[in-house]
Amino acid sequence: MDILDWGDDGNIYIKHSFYFWMDGKEFGQVVGAILVLFIVSGLAFVVEGELVALTEVFLFSIVIILTHVASKKLVAHWLDADVEHKIWGVYRYGIKPKRHFKKEMPFGFIVPLLFSLLSIGLFKVMPILTYETRALKHRVAKRFGFYSYSEMSEWHNGLIGASGIVALLALSMISYFPGWEYLSKLAVYYAFWNMVPLSNLDGTQIFFGSRILWLALALVSLIFALGAFVLL
Repeated sequence: MDILDWGDDGNIYIKHSFYFWMDGKEFGQVVGAILVLFIVSGLAFVVEGELVALTEVFLFSIVIILTHVASKKLVAHWLDADVEHKIWGVYRYGIKPKRHFKKEMPFGFIVPLLFSLLSIGLFKVMPILTYETRALKHRVAKRFGFYSYSEMSEWHNGLIGASGIVALLALSMISYFPGWEYLSKLAVYYAFWNMVPLSNLDGTQIFFGSRILWLALALVSLIFALGAFVLL
């Protein structure tokens, strides 16, 4: 099956048999996220002069980001919806309407890279991507009747976000046994930072979908992160 396809709107889409659709804009955002994760994860090796490890770190970064993105797209498809990912951006920084930047700031670039540079790669902060869901047109007729309300509920939106966290934790466990300990650690850290209920990160969307679900995943992510910090 072809990987690339031209859409009716002129965009290039990436696809496979599980409806893993991604337009050119989203693809660029995902590539940017991979590069940020690679820098954050590999800077310590550069400082220590272990440049040979960078190839492995780059591959790990690809696996983590694609696992996170693909799992949410698969669950979104199951819910007759679509999910689009982009670099975490912040426009408003206060409660008052006037407290905002002139334009949205790419915090998904700024925050991880800033912490990584200031700590010389020791402090790995990884809130990089956010997502937005929208119901597909046929969801209206299939689930609610042709003229009925078709917007995604917060619960369904939270489930989509939770699927990404669960997939990352599963990746961490699976990768540990073959001896890919650094991949296991990075997957846990990435899941942990995405569970922070800040701005429009995954943790926020899961929290508003279900506080119980968020609490359960937050505790599991915290336990995994502490275990990775101590044992790996």
